[in-house]
Amino acid sequence: MSPTPVLAEVLPTLADMYDRDQLPDPEDKPCFLPDPHLIQRVCIWQGDITRLKADMIVNAANRSLLGGGGVDGAIHSAAGPDLLKECEGLGGAETGETKVTKGYDLPAKYVAHTVGPIYSKLNVERSAEQLESCYRTSLEACVAKGGETIGFSSISTGVYGYPIIEATQISLRTTRLFLQENKSITRVIFVVFSEKDKKVYEGLVPEYFPEP
Repeated sequence: MSPTPVLAEVLPTLADMYDRDQLPDPEDKPCFLPDPHLIQRVCIWQGDITRLKADMIVNAANRSLLGGGGVDGAIHSAAGPDLLKECEGLGGAETGETKVTKGYDLPAKYVAHTVGPIYSKLNVERSAEQLESCYRTSLEACVAKGGETIGFSSISTGVYGYPIIEATQISLRTTRLFLQENKSITRVIFVVFSEKDKKVYEGLVPEYFPEP
């Protein structure tokens, strides 16, 4: 029996978390002004992204788009063999690029396969630009498919070695800027696997989505 899907629309938002005093005061001065509407459109959820019933989930893929370890392997396994067949026809992708497939056996309608950078201290700025592109192009892909809900895995923070704090800052900043300009995305879910990563998101989110 397949695990019960988790509906994107029922997950607690940042607004709910602020109401319950579940988010800390920002350690630094917030980067953005408070917006009571934006915090109703963002969630932090610790769980299995393959269970998320959303219009789109984002897979941290490699350049072949043919599956791998970690989240990539889990998504391919849960989606079934038809996902690999469609990916075989996409011709791979460049770092920072996103390509979309159907979700097949996943609860999500679509999968955005985005290729994060392999982190390098020798080229920090380029790595940051590529990671920003992953988040931005995935959000754009969701809009292009008529989607309203999207779940992100933590891109490049596994074997690709991107420091979790810097990667989270990029994900939050890119999402904030996008949501300010685009009203069609109603829910962005940052899906974290470990308690450690959850604490990082909870600690940083008040700088980008401060409490009104």
